Amino acid sequence: MNVRFPKLTRRRFLFLAALASPGLVWADARWAEPNWVKVRTVKLTDGKPSHRIIHITDIHHKGNRAYLESVVRTINSLSPDAVCFTGDLIEMTAFLPEALRTLEKIKSPVYGVPGNHDYWSKAAFADFSCSFARTGGAWLMDEQATAADGKILISGAACKRGAPAPLAPREGAKNILLLHYPLMAERVKNNFDLMLAGHSHGGQVRIPFYGALVLPYWVGRYEMGLFRLPAGPLYVNPGLGWMTTPIRLNCRPEITVFEI
Repeated sequence: MNVRFPKLTRRRFLFLAALASPGLVWADARWAEPNWVKVRTVKLTDGKPSHRIIHITDIHHKGNRAYLESVVRTINSLSPDAVCFTGDLIEMTAFLPEALRTLEKIKSPVYGVPGNHDYWSKAAFADFSCSFARTGGAWLMDEQATAADGKILISGAACKRGAPAPLAPREGAKNILLLHYPLMAERVKNNFDLMLAGHSHGGQVRIPFYGALVLPYWVGRYEMGLFRLPAGPLYVNPGLGWMTTPIRLNCRPEITVFEI
């Protein structure tokens, strides 16, 4: 039996594409992008880079160990001098042991600060501190630590008040400040070579030529990407996890590599 299909004219093609588009967009946002990690490299020097730093944030671990392990494998393949984490590892303490055990597999020192969900979870920050120390790094509550044989000074803001603690940079070192809230960078008094923040998730759903549909508080205009502020360059990472619903659109989870 011969089956004859109607001729696919341009008008018919556009009509069928319009019918399919909402379903394709939903499938991408719901099942593709939430776990489709992007590695972005940002070069912050005109010459040959001397150090490689990785920034991760907003993991919001909810038990997807395979996903987090894949993130760790990617980080290890990049061999950074240090890994900087800017908050929101978990939302519930039940997931903390697994999240910390997985991050301990990172082969570079990991330095981190808490996010609002880490506070809200009522987790014991002593557990974070011990785990990050096992990597050779540190959990920084308005504290500082050196990396790369003292050539990098990492300052971490606990973000418990409206402005970060006055952590002073050190002359002769590359100075990096870790924050959770992007808007807090406007209140930094000292100058840093790089400030890193998270919290925004990039909005998770971004409309072309518009930007994020919804943003949390303490983000301001710093949705995602690199910004120039009086205190230095600020990079806002869109995060690795999700809040409320596992949806991302035009906003893939990100591992950011800085060459400085």
